[in-house]
Amino acid sequence: MAFPIPQLIHSPTSPLLNLTPLSLNPKIFQSSTPTPSPPHLNVLHHSRRRNSTSLLRCSASSFPEKHHTNSPNSDDVTELPLFPLPLVLFPGAILPLQIFEFRYRVMMHTLLQTDLRFGVIYNDAVTGLSEVGCVGEVIKHERLVDDRFFLICKGQERFRITKVVRTKPYLVARVAWLEDRPSPSADVDVDGLANEVETYMKDVIRLSNRLGGKAEKEVGDLRRNLFPTPFSFFVGSTFEGAPREQQALLELEDTGARLMREKETLKNTLNYLSAASAVKDVFPSSSSPSSPSS
Repeated sequence: MAFPIPQLIHSPTSPLLNLTPLSLNPKIFQSSTPTPSPPHLNVLHHSRRRNSTSLLRCSASSFPEKHHTNSPNSDDVTELPLFPLPLVLFPGAILPLQIFEFRYRVMMHTLLQTDLRFGVIYNDAVTGLSEVGCVGEVIKHERLVDDRFFLICKGQERFRITKVVRTKPYLVARVAWLEDRPSPSADVDVDGLANEVETYMKDVIRLSNRLGGKAEKEVGDLRRNLFPTPFSFFVGSTFEGAPREQQALLELEDTGARLMREKETLKNTLNYLSAASAVKDVFPSSSSPSSPSS
């Protein structure tokens, strides 16, 4: 089932990285809270902007050390207003939005009188509406004179749609809450996996900075004492420009499986960067990994 989704405006500047199969932006690891710029469409998503504040930024400081301690019981079923978007929100991540379309302004008026929570659900023209999404809780908002809203939301619990109960004036669905289950394999060391993933992330950032002509420097602590589950969500939130892969990670209910998939993705990206770095050493005039050979 496909629903209309707001357009996204991307920064016209070139991306900091242009990787295959993954684009991972080192700036996403900054910890400052983003401030929305004056927007003119439903949603502004200025990812990969140089020398400016990104409107979609996920930082380790956004992710609680202990995650889902106050989550609803996974057996609970509730109705939740939904906001279909061509992006994926992870638990703990920060998402700035601008509400412009009439039906979502109506939704905001309702939310401001209730619990400030709605479901962010990935939707695109090819795959349609996903079944699994993440609750976005409004932590800051500004209402403008023309009844638009600026929001800063934080990802909370994941959910699965069990039934669409209303489509007008905005989408409302009955949802069940999701939590990661213990890995079926007792010998899976999720903490060790998380450390491996962090190492790969550091190597990807280091090499991508080198290819971008930046001075190499030691990458700091990315995990910041996060437990494996919230860390796996944080890692998924940094996979910029790959929403379908992010959706697949969001839907997994096994922390070990999610970390393993992220490890393989980062490993493949690192192999690509290593090859690109070797080419750059041989042909120093090459400006980027994607530059055609002369």
